Amino acid sequence: MTQTNSILLIIGGGIAAYKSLELIRDLSRRGVKSRVILTRAGTEFVTPLSVSGLSGEKCFTDLFDLTDETEMGHIELSRSTDLVVVAPATADLMAKAANGLANDLASTTLLATDKRVLMAPSMNVRMWQHAATQRNLATLKQDGVEIIGPDDGAMACGEFGPGRMAEPTTIADAIMAALGNPALSALPIGNAPDLFGKHMLVTAGPTHEPLDPVRYVANRSSGKQGYAIASALAALGAQVTLVSGPTGLSNIDGVKIIRVETARQMFSACQAALPADCFIACAAVSDYRPENETAQKIKKDQGGMSSISLTENPNILQTIASLKTNRPALVIGFAAETENVLTNAQNKRAAKGCDWIIANDVSPGTGVMGGDRNRVVILSDQGEEPWDEMPKSEIARKLATKIAKALKS
Repeated sequence: MTQTNSILLIIGGGIAAYKSLELIRDLSRRGVKSRVILTRAGTEFVTPLSVSGLSGEKCFTDLFDLTDETEMGHIELSRSTDLVVVAPATADLMAKAANGLANDLASTTLLATDKRVLMAPSMNVRMWQHAATQRNLATLKQDGVEIIGPDDGAMACGEFGPGRMAEPTTIADAIMAALGNPALSALPIGNAPDLFGKHMLVTAGPTHEPLDPVRYVANRSSGKQGYAIASALAALGAQVTLVSGPTGLSNIDGVKIIRVETARQMFSACQAALPADCFIACAAVSDYRPENETAQKIKKDQGGMSSISLTENPNILQTIASLKTNRPALVIGFAAETENVLTNAQNKRAAKGCDWIIANDVSPGTGVMGGDRNRVVILSDQGEEPWDEMPKSEIARKLATKIAKALKS
């Protein structure tokens, strides 16, 4: 994979420093280059040689290395990156950053950077719960620093509680959410409800219902909204399965994509992907398919195109919403309408038995079908929730956060 993004990783002095080596490796597999600052305390746990070997870059350790200050000064180092990540973020590093101290390379770089900063705290539970640390945490958040973790669990010191650094894959997912994708870079990583441990099943795109080997019945869906939703859910830590009809869209990092052609294939793939905590039926599934598919191309002079008999496709949304076992806790459908949008959407919600229906007007003049923007209304037991027109990526971000809140409550 071509490396197109880079981070500046600051490794603090804590037992969790060894996890940062796995983080560097994971990011490299995802196409992200790491330049690393290793604090003096950090060298007690990992070596500059191991860091350099994994990152493929020189490991920076000393603020007063004159050669580096000539070739890569700490100001340039702090700004020639896409994101600054501190993992592990020790109590000392957090305190320095919160209070503007700058007495080593790591703290000076944090003070000089104009990039987003993501911290993954790691410390003893008592240190994490101390009023001073919590005060520093509040200051960092107010300053715009994004926090991921810490996790609860057993610690090297023998105590148990919050303070364990988040796992490398979790940190890597948060980093991917902040890099390269404008939709995901807006996610409030530190403060948003998360979906870690949740399985989300999403459908996207059209279905193609074959008439003969070269013709099919389809619609104008691009799949952009469904793909954006899958990306936003993954950015909040969910395990996402995306069942996609034919689109021109690329795979999404961290999302399992199952590509299908027909409604029946999509139906089978969704059933096989269960159980899930949430099902979002964003695909524009063809309601009908040709009753007879011919093995050879139908010739016009043979009269085979003068009429086409259709038969109904399986109703994926209704079937999953009505499951007695393995029904997702939250079932969400989309109602793409061209007239009487809210009335038709309410009727669809009642008929399908889903928890939410997301209504949108796809009339030709709106440009929604195949476009990059959308305007939706969410219909649920709580009533109607209209959203302003915005990019589909922003719709996805807001929806992912709303789903996380709903599943948590």
